[in-house]
Amino acid sequence: MNVSNLPNFLPTIVLMGLRGSGKSTLGVALAEALGRPFVDLDERTPALLGERTPADAINQHGLAAFRKAEHDALQCVLGEASRHALVLALGGGTPTAPGADATLAEARKSKQIVVVYLHAGPAELRDRLSKTDTASRPSLTGTDMLDEIETIYLQRDALFRNLASVTVETAGQTDLLEHVLAKIESL
Repeated sequence: MNVSNLPNFLPTIVLMGLRGSGKSTLGVALAEALGRPFVDLDERTPALLGERTPADAINQHGLAAFRKAEHDALQCVLGEASRHALVLALGGGTPTAPGADATLAEARKSKQIVVVYLHAGPAELRDRLSKTDTASRPSLTGTDMLDEIETIYLQRDALFRNLASVTVETAGQTDLLEHVLAKIESL
């Protein structure tokens, strides 16, 4: 797809999905294709707490403090996005941070952002994550990270679908970048 086919003013694109759905990887490629900055909330949030990774931040400060910092980081980035469009990859649980769902819904309603839900089912996520270093990804339920995928999926899928401008199925996509650009163009 030629990005010149996209509307002249394309708002900030927010990539949302469970961990392992490809938000960060796709975000870098999408930002490069569109010639705009890329922001990964999984880097901004721990930095607010003086930590390197989400796992470090959660382990040192607790999940509640991490979620608060996550919402603070989201608000800060959306402030930046009001001045210049960018590509933002949310953390896998960002929409569950207190107030974050309302912040995302309001920004979407005001057309400041387009929210793309990168949907991957539990089996696909388990397969992807089993091939990565999971040390920077803390357990959220107290069980093994791979074992909790279905539980987290069931807790978040409906919320993510509700917040999304568009849902993109990632399974079987040979060129996810092209597929996402086409979905955004069709909005």
